[in-house]
Amino acid sequence: MQKTARRLAKIIAYALGRRPDEFGLVPDADGYIKVKTLLKALHEDEGLRHVRGAHLNEILITSKNPPFEIAGARIRASFRTYPPIGKPAENLPKLLYTCVRSRAYPYFLENGLKASPDFQPVLCRDPAMALRIGKRHDQTPVMLIIMVAKCADQGARFLEAGEGLYLAERIAPDCFTGPSPPKEKPKPASPAPAEIEPPGSFLMDMEKARQKTGNRIPKGKKDEIPWKKERRRMNRKDRETSKWPE
Repeated sequence: MQKTARRLAKIIAYALGRRPDEFGLVPDADGYIKVKTLLKALHEDEGLRHVRGAHLNEILITSKNPPFEIAGARIRASFRTYPPIGKPAENLPKLLYTCVRSRAYPYFLENGLKASPDFQPVLCRDPAMALRIGKRHDQTPVMLIIMVAKCADQGARFLEAGEGLYLAERIAPDCFTGPSPPKEKPKPASPAPAEIEPPGSFLMDMEKARQKTGNRIPKGKKDEIPWKKERRRMNRKDRETSKWPE
């Protein structure tokens, strides 16, 4: 267990303190990145997919001189030797690559890419690295191709963020290309609301009633059979004549 923790500590020290660009990581001015971003980068290695925040806390507790420090949701190396981030970029290639979430792609097509506290596009020389970074935020990211010369003509400034990684404050919509956005599916028409019968009521279907009864004569409307009618008359007469005189 201790050997595994020491190995993990060395990997994190290297990723955060020496070559964050090798992992597609861009620390802020104070050297911090988000803990969840580091974990996603580590999980890209099959042998490190088990690493969780608890493993980082274990290293902090058990190490006399932890190679990193955690402040809230951010983490940084205790010793940092990578070149400063944010220098003006030189010898830029003609094209750079970055990935965005598929759901947000139509928005970026219309408004372009703009850095904010919640969003910092990382531009890469290598499209494979751009895809690697993009998949940390979306399983099916959309890759954009940045036309560097056109960006420069519009005043865009590129900053170095390590070997093969760059940052920019804004990329105008006409300075990058990407796939055609998916067409919106037409919404199905909502069905007409069904008629609601008042509670406690019963509506009789007269057509069905006629089909069931056919041509039968309803009760109380039948013609009486003659012999039954005569028998009832005689019975009434016998009852009247059998009474005792007063």
